[in-house]
Amino acid sequence: MPGEGKSGGAGVDPERLWLRPAEPRRGRRPSFTREAITARAVAVADAEGLEAVTMRRVAAEVGAGVMSLYSYAPDKETLLELMVDHVSAELTDTDPPSGDWRADLKAVARLQRAHMLRHPWLTAALATRRSPGPHTLAFLEHVLGVLRPSGLAGAARLEVFAQLTGFVAGHVGYEIAQARAAEPPGRAEAEARYLAAVAADGHHPELAEALASAGAPTTPEETFTRFLDRLVDGLDST
Repeated sequence: MPGEGKSGGAGVDPERLWLRPAEPRRGRRPSFTREAITARAVAVADAEGLEAVTMRRVAAEVGAGVMSLYSYAPDKETLLELMVDHVSAELTDTDPPSGDWRADLKAVARLQRAHMLRHPWLTAALATRRSPGPHTLAFLEHVLGVLRPSGLAGAARLEVFAQLTGFVAGHVGYEIAQARAAEPPGRAEAEARYLAAVAADGHHPELAEALASAGAPTTPEETFTRFLDRLVDGLDST
């Protein structure tokens, strides 16, 4: 079915998607809206993963014929754009910037992490270039305001936002993969013994020093915070 795959070679047209209201092409007005369609698609993705989201499945969820959805989302790529912006509304209720841009930027990253953990499919969705919709733009506006006291130029602030989002998505993707992986009993102990043997062989002094200084295992949140501190504290404000 043509609507299940990607749109044409030009991709999703952001002007058509975001600047023109979605109206049915013909016939009587349906009992659903683009918002309702998007919300149901998000619910399916949250529960079963992005691969479960098809035009046919979403049509069944809203109680409509699949062909009637195409006036609102002509293909899955367009639907995915709508889904990403739909959940981005959760990021727009934020406190005004405090003026401490590094602290505020870390708060933004923690907000993004919690957001992506609620919607695990987002890490994959954001790996492909998306056209920012109104909620995404509102969040971007907030982050650019957070970064204004840094003294960075506008283009550099955009780069920092992209870098931060990429870091959070990568870390959350790893967290999710680790949580889902079924580790065989005794695997962690076996790996620890192996690395201890390698460190003691005299051929890997750098690794031996690193392992000797390693502390107790930390939680995913503690690891995230440590990496985030290194990233944000190391940003050049000039």
